[in-house]
Amino acid sequence: MQVAGRITEAGGQLTTAERRVAEVVLSSPEVVAFGTVAELAAAAKAGAATVVRLATKLGYDGFTALQSAVQHELSNQLRPAAVRIREAQGGLAVRRHLQRELDNVQATLLALDEAAIALATSRLADLAHAVVVITGDASTGVSTQFVADLGSLRPQVELLTGNEVVISRRLSQLQPGDVVVAIDLRRYDRWVVDAAAEARLRGAWLLSLTDSVLSPLAGMADASMVLTAGGIGPFDSHVGTLALLNVLVAAAAELLRDSATDRLDRAEAAWTARAQLIDR
Repeated sequence: MQVAGRITEAGGQLTTAERRVAEVVLSSPEVVAFGTVAELAAAAKAGAATVVRLATKLGYDGFTALQSAVQHELSNQLRPAAVRIREAQGGLAVRRHLQRELDNVQATLLALDEAAIALATSRLADLAHAVVVITGDASTGVSTQFVADLGSLRPQVELLTGNEVVISRRLSQLQPGDVVVAIDLRRYDRWVVDAAAEARLRGAWLLSLTDSVLSPLAGMADASMVLTAGGIGPFDSHVGTLALLNVLVAAAAELLRDSATDRLDRAEAAWTARAQLIDR
């Protein structure tokens, strides 16, 4: 089991200080891979003993074993990117961004659990229930694309937007079994966390796409997937998020093959009849 998976399983048993250490392990694995117990403790504002206790709770034989596990995961994720990065022709700035975006996509997709993908896809492809997407402001762009793509395959897919009155009204109309996809990164938009909690109370099935197994969205979700969103500049990157959403759409398309094909054929016929698209 990967380190993130062990943290997920142990999440409810961790103390506040241990959670801080776990957050550093997840968000800055290089601190663990190439640092010392003292450096990890300092980064988490915790004591060295807390670091050792966390490693033990995660099932490792001390910090050294945890460090080895993180080093192994990093080497598996970064080796392909290190090879391809040398092919970049756009100068140092492009190479730096290429490295970071490759890391984001690889870390996000490599962290996926096959069972979680299958479960989430089955819910997204369930035509008996609506799919409602709630997202933090920064993730609105990729979320909008996801809604458009999934909405091309099946009905009742919407992005929840608007003021508090509109949001509350829509949440009040959720039916048990409806799917709510919550997408957000730290610092989390409070309304997204509150809306996700309200959806769970109303019997919705909650899928969270967020940056940590210890985030408030992951803690309340029926299924959760971790995003890596490091950016070179001052903003998070959403390339890894988009890659994950593309995985979900493609998997849903496989399950919805017959009905989705008919739906896409009808849309294509309408566009062709009105000459609405130009392909040359």
